[in-house]
Amino acid sequence: MKGADAIWPPEVSLHGDHASLVPLLAAHAPALAEAVKDGELWKLWYTHVPSPDQMGDDIEFRLARRTKGECLPFTVIERAGGEPVGMTTYWNIDAEHRRVEIGATWYRRSVQRSAINTECKRLLLAHAFEVLDCIAVEFRTHIFNAPSRRAIERLGAKLDGILRNHTRGRDGALRDTCVYSIIAGEWPTVRRHLDWQLEKARSI
Repeated sequence: MKGADAIWPPEVSLHGDHASLVPLLAAHAPALAEAVKDGELWKLWYTHVPSPDQMGDDIEFRLARRTKGECLPFTVIERAGGEPVGMTTYWNIDAEHRRVEIGATWYRRSVQRSAINTECKRLLLAHAFEVLDCIAVEFRTHIFNAPSRRAIERLGAKLDGILRNHTRGRDGALRDTCVYSIIAGEWPTVRRHLDWQLEKARSI
């Protein structure tokens, strides 16, 4: 097991106007179990979101992978109410080549399509490119997860390809995975676009 100081990327908290991203803790389980009930997100067949009674185990799984340097999980805190409204993660970490995936993300229904998701992606991308010096950031989603694909494309990510028969779902069904990325050279333009989107949200 790696020492905490040796794990890349190191733990960090990121703060915006609408949301904060703080390191995931086991103590967040009760609030996240309540948040996931809003929209019954675990019933969506094309993605994996923990049910309320699975939340503690899901957090334990992510934290175990964190100790191995395989991910860096966050709890999403809505600034207005100060309560957890979802989770997101730096996933499939490649420390040698400085690549990460932003994934395993969900938000309670009441904050979906709000500025929170845009701001969280802005915070995570800025940290990846400007602090961690990543060469690329990936996004992966089920080929049939149309809302997720549209949201990823709105960020400015480009489709790298489709991994056919990539994994099996909870029911055993085979999944084709769409792989998108933003590379370091594209970040200044993507950042400007995200800032423009957030400025529009502030003016509403």
